[in-house]
Amino acid sequence: MKEIYLNYRVKSYETLAELPELSQKLILLAREAAMRAYSPYSGYRVGAAVLLANGEVISGNNQENAAYPSGLCAERTALFYASSRYPNIAVQSIAVSTISNDPSSTEIAKPCGSCRQVMAEYEDLSGSPIEIILDGSSAITVVNGIDTLLPFRFKKEDLRKQ
Repeated sequence: MKEIYLNYRVKSYETLAELPELSQKLILLAREAAMRAYSPYSGYRVGAAVLLANGEVISGNNQENAAYPSGLCAERTALFYASSRYPNIAVQSIAVSTISNDPSSTEIAKPCGSCRQVMAEYEDLSGSPIEIILDGSSAITVVNGIDTLLPFRFKKEDLRKQ
């Protein structure tokens, strides 16, 4: 047996003011989007703001439905809209923010597996890592590239024709 250790670098900021101005703007837009989320069932509101290579910023939020699989996460809402509005424009950054019914929650935003896979696809399309900014009430975590959040991810090369 052989053990393999994976090491990833993340940046952690204690306050919004520590981040570059553009990252601050994205977080504020993600927070605004979270305020507008439709989450009557869970009460867990999520917002995302996507910065495209052309300078455009697209925001989105989670949309719940009584038939839970019919809803959509904030990250995918923003990414899909960005792609439909600006096809073939690379995603440079995405900020994700959450608002919970639990005021004591200090957790950073954590994209689900489906959202991580969608981010991976857009990263592959652009050919460069996407900066992922995960907002939290006590810290903000920034990672460069989806592989940090989704190691051993599924890639298009894994789809082999039989």
